[in-house]
Amino acid sequence: MLKIKNLHASVEDKDILKGINLTINSGEVHAIMGPNGSGKSTFASVIAGKDEFEVTSGEILLNGKDIKDLDPEERAHKGVFLSFQYPVEIPGVSVTNFIKTAINETRKSKGLEDMPAAEMLKKIKEKADLLEIDRKFLSRSLNEGFSGGEKKRNEIFQMAMMEPKLAILDETDSGLDIDALKIVANGVNKLRSSENAVIVITHYQRLLDYIVPDYVHVLLDGKIVKSGTKELAYKLEEKGYDWIKEEVKA
Repeated sequence: MLKIKNLHASVEDKDILKGINLTINSGEVHAIMGPNGSGKSTFASVIAGKDEFEVTSGEILLNGKDIKDLDPEERAHKGVFLSFQYPVEIPGVSVTNFIKTAINETRKSKGLEDMPAAEMLKKIKEKADLLEIDRKFLSRSLNEGFSGGEKKRNEIFQMAMMEPKLAILDETDSGLDIDALKIVANGVNKLRSSENAVIVITHYQRLLDYIVPDYVHVLLDGKIVKSGTKELAYKLEEKGYDWIKEEVKA
């Protein structure tokens, strides 16, 4: 599904990503871990197409097609979803109206008419029930006055409604207590299928107790320097990153 070849990217002429190679197949969950400043959020932003980052070389292939020259909206229409570490508030726009607009814009990009109202309402009800979201929540202004857990649950609801091919969760566990973490992880797990793939970017192993990855990759200084199973995450929790830094030097 996603194949990244020798990806280099910079911001304000500073090199951040320095040659990343990664292949993610449908049905897989990959975790990206690394210390602050290693390039994790830049990696997520570059895949999603955020403007402030410049891809200087390499390829980002989604289902065999290079998407690095597409803008964020075009990538979203092709099935790339990015959850933000700090979701923005949009006063006056309800959760429901926001998601209706997003779905219909994606349909429009594919030459389809707007989703019929009855079908939209049925889908909203199904996904809200799946994620145990109160219907009153959906009428609130997007992220306005939301707790950290509510913001993250709302993003998982958006993900459920959009049904992306590739979901990127950028430090979705940031600031969550254990109950909110379980709710978010449960939602992600319910949405996993053989038709989609998930990238989980996190500092901490605790999230991976609930969203179990197929692979764990360690990002240091803009490069993936080590890959393994979930056991690698446990080792990082126990020993930190210094031992990997020493391996890289050797």
